[in-house]
Amino acid sequence: MRQKGFTLIELLIVVAIIGILATIGLPMYTTHQAKAKFTAGLAEITALKPGYEDTLNQGTVPTLALIGGTSPTANCKIGVAGDVATGAGSISCELIDAPAPVLGKTISLTRDAATGWKCTTTADAKYVAKGCGADGA
Repeated sequence: MRQKGFTLIELLIVVAIIGILATIGLPMYTTHQAKAKFTAGLAEITALKPGYEDTLNQGTVPTLALIGGTSPTANCKIGVAGDVATGAGSISCELIDAPAPVLGKTISLTRDAATGWKCTTTADAKYVAKGCGADGA
């Protein structure tokens, strides 16, 4: 009579393969989550730029309420600063409820009257969305 089922060795091999896949997959998943959170935070403050520009063009000092924002959001604690006289200012996002690699990191959109908007961040480059950080705007 032939027995059906798996031997102990076969089961141990399957467990080892699953362990190896998990070891490789989990860090990649964490990196993906961090990139997604960074991108979501950047999208939230980028959406506030038109309101910021409009408020500044009306000769009013931009505030979060005037440019149509709220804080905190699901992704950010948002801060706004501006100077009507120079046309300079910033919209910043401190990432909250995020994976450890980007938790508490800051994304800043800084406005200069002469050069326009520039994006900078304190997050590690591997989590940063294209167009922010070393590559600028």
